[in-house]
Amino acid sequence: MNNLLLLLILIFGGVALMVVLGERFAKPASPERMSQLRRWLVPLVGLMLVLSLASHYF
Repeated sequence: MNNLLLLLILIFGGVALMVVLGERFAKPASPERMSQLRRWLVPLVGLMLVLSLASHYF
């Protein structure tokens, strides 16, 4: 039980640290960069769904 509590505290601390550092140092993405990311993200999510469906049935 102690190990689980310690693990949860460490995970929460790591996520909190990422949020604080992300808010402080991250720069906003330009519309061009967002367009480039969207061009790759939508097909990859579709591929992930198809592979997940195939994995479920086979």
